Amino acid sequence: MTTTSSVLLRLLPRLAAACAVVLWIGSVSYARLGAQASQKPPKTAAAQTFPAEQVKSGAALFAAQCGFCHGRDAMGGESGPDLTQSKLVLSDKTGEKITTVIREGRPEKKMPGFNFSSREIQSLIAFIHAREAEAAAHPGGRRGVSVEDLQTGNVEAGKQYFNGAGGCVKCHSPNGDLAGIANRFEGLHLEERMLYPRDAKSKVTVTLSSGKKLSGTLAYLDEFTVAMRDSNGIYISWPTSRVRYTVDEPVKAHVELFPKYTDDDIHNLMAYLQTLR
Repeated sequence: MTTTSSVLLRLLPRLAAACAVVLWIGSVSYARLGAQASQKPPKTAAAQTFPAEQVKSGAALFAAQCGFCHGRDAMGGESGPDLTQSKLVLSDKTGEKITTVIREGRPEKKMPGFNFSSREIQSLIAFIHAREAEAAAHPGGRRGVSVEDLQTGNVEAGKQYFNGAGGCVKCHSPNGDLAGIANRFEGLHLEERMLYPRDAKSKVTVTLSSGKKLSGTLAYLDEFTVAMRDSNGIYISWPTSRVRYTVDEPVKAHVELFPKYTDDDIHNLMAYLQTLR
């Protein structure tokens, strides 16, 4: 027997043992991979599938009843948020959360409740989740603005602007009218109210010829007529030629700030407002 053959014979047991170890490691690794593959992530709302006819039915109902606010494709509209980015939609695995919102509405956000049948609600749920899944499959096509997009400012700088250069403290108080505002509004809705509060009511004080003063919410004003609603909601009007009046327009101060804002001012002020919870 040659020297080389003798060496090989001596090494064979070691080679066999090494191969056994490699095969054992491989089998363990494969078993682990198999176990990991079998442990699928929990099914989310985005992973749900619905019959095409149900989605189609929901799309038609959504367009007719919800599209004006949320957009016909549920990605945001005139005043409603992008539902494909909604935390409630993303966390709703059974449809119960969406059902509750549809039936009860969200009065604090001026969304009414709807008296849809259970079948109609299920079709809406199918459509909304189908749109959410479609948006998740095509990232980058989002039209809405997420809350995180608007959290880039400096809180302390925003507070200084609020109390100083911005003059916000003249009309607002973090412990008064703005207390908890970040719980009532968030993201783009909060920024819109900050920049231009469209539903802010103007106040008017009318001084009669007798010297008596009446105050209320401005209801109408033109060259000939001034009108208010008093604390009881009663509508009262006068010819402008017979009274004196002053109008307090809360939104006017916001409009006057438009040309003065810098990008940093807006971001910082927004950061500060988001702390008022």
